[in-house]
Formats: sequence, structure tokens, C-alpha cells
Amino acid sequence: MVSDREKDEWFMREALKEAEKAAQKGEVPIGAVIVSDNEIIARGHNLKESTADATAHAEIIAIKKASKKLGRWRLTDSTIYVTLEPCLMCMGALIQARIERLVFGCYDPKAGACGSLYNLSHDKRLNHRIKVTEGVMAGECGDGLKDFFKSLRSKSAKGTA
Repeated sequence: MVSDREKDEWFMREALKEAEKAAQKGEVPIGAVIVSDNEIIARGHNLKESTADATAHAEIIAIKKASKKLGRWRLTDSTIYVTLEPCLMCMGALIQARIERLVFGCYDPKAGACGSLYNLSHDKRLNHRIKVTEGVMAGECGDGLKDFFKSLRSKSAKGTA
């Protein structure tokens, strides 16, 4: 029998694969998968740079794909796995989509809206609350981001030398 933690780690590995796709495109490596009935129904990764669209976050892309697949905007009974703590925009979208549960890897101290800067997931003023599991494979999720930005800084330094 598979534990909840093992299941969360398995799906987070899938989100990390999406993050790697983003990195290969020169995008910030953030990935997401949406799961319903233990099946991935949608995947997404950051595409802000390649689409010139500030809303092209991994979560937004995955929500749109899941809604299209299911033919409805309410994604109740679903879980989203994201490598980085969602921002305000993405938390708003998760709440609007009625996502039941959020599992994320590492915290985002500069833009996080699920504990770092804000905590929309449990705001009693909103009409929907999301169950949250944080820190799943946080090291791996954070390492991918650190490596990406280290590489960018290295390229920038070489370009200005």
C-alpha cells in the first residue's frame, strides 16, 4: 500500500519534469500537474517569456487544460502539485477553480501567497479554502530554481565581461 507521502512525492516528480521542460525553454523552472482520482488530468510549466504573457504561470496553464479536459471550470475533487509556492494570481485562480488541495515544494519568500507573504488558502473572508501540504521534495524543487538563476547570473557576468 502506498502512503500519502509517497503518492505526493510521485506526483511532485511529475511536476518537476514539467519544471525541467520550462528550464529547457529558458523559462523559470516551475511545473505543475493536476490530479483527479489518482490520475494526472493536466500539466503545465512556466511560459511567460516564450509567450510574452505575464499570466502564463504553470498553475494557470494547468488549470486551463484541466478545465478544458473536464468541460467545466470547477475542479473540485482535484489536487494540484506545484514545485514552488503559488503567487497571489495563482492562488486566486486555484480558489476560483475550487481546487480541493494544493501540494507545493518550496516556499517563495518574494511572492508566495500560501504562507510566505500572504496566506490565501485559509482566508476566512473568501468563499473557498484549500487544503495545503507544503515542503514536498522542497530540496529538489529549490535546487532546480537555484541552479537556473545561478546559470543566468553566470551567463550575464560572461556577457558583460
